[in-house]
Amino acid sequence: MHFVGLAELAGAVSNAGGLGIITGLTQRTPELLAREIARCREITDKPFGVNLTFLPTLATPDYPGYIKAIIDGGVKVVETAGNNPVQWMPMLKEAGIKVVHKCTTVRHALKAEAIGCDAISVDGFECGGHPGEDDIPNFILLTRAAEELKVPFLASGGMADGRSLAGALALGADGINMGTRFMATKEAPIHQNVKDALVEATELDTRLIMRPLRNTERVLRNAAVDRIVETERRLGSKTTFEDIAAEVAGVYPRVMQEGDMDAGAWSCGMVVGLIHDVPTCKELIDRIVAEAREIVNKRLGGMFA
Repeated sequence: MHFVGLAELAGAVSNAGGLGIITGLTQRTPELLAREIARCREITDKPFGVNLTFLPTLATPDYPGYIKAIIDGGVKVVETAGNNPVQWMPMLKEAGIKVVHKCTTVRHALKAEAIGCDAISVDGFECGGHPGEDDIPNFILLTRAAEELKVPFLASGGMADGRSLAGALALGADGINMGTRFMATKEAPIHQNVKDALVEATELDTRLIMRPLRNTERVLRNAAVDRIVETERRLGSKTTFEDIAAEVAGVYPRVMQEGDMDAGAWSCGMVVGLIHDVPTCKELIDRIVAEAREIVNKRLGGMFA
């Protein structure tokens, strides 16, 4: 949700009854994150969270500064992703912050549980962004998570509608986590070209890139992605980041803000095949809850009456 999870969307999701999430590292400095948190407070008086992704980079972000901005801003939920957040757990827990860690395998989920994470976002192979390297889809992954985890967990990847919610609850999840679907809402602060592309795409239109680098990412197919796929096919295991850097580095502002749909690769889940309109966040959440209630109370209830 880079350059998507801004105050406008997080606030709208929270106002609609969900838990909106600000994408922390979209803000280049802790000071800018503090300002974004303050902007979100002007939009909603409901709880919202901040995502912090911990990844090895040449220029390590000022994570202590970001966490201080979160604490000072009164945010009580942090969604962590990427590397194990154990190093940062004391700061977060001392501030009374609930930590939800994203995991693509049960073994990683169990580790997150063991270090004190309060909940897990279980990310299936269908998800946009980084699905890990084990390729376990949610029908199996969620069921395995229900078998093993003691803390609550959310279903992430492939979630878009009432069927998604009812199915996730049936498999043992305590809720759903949506990224791609919230991009196609009226409040999402991204270019209309991106929203149009999401509505027009099908479940066949995503591609996996950076697999030779063991940093697999699911993205929406475009001209830049086709070039990446061809480069990786040609170079195979010899592919380096430099070989594809022009198509993946620093492209999000051009795509999300300027609407240049071929500027580079951008994360998108297979759930794009279930996106057919651009409602408000409230319309979307209300519809999901109503559909799920109908499925559970009538369709499924009638089958087992």
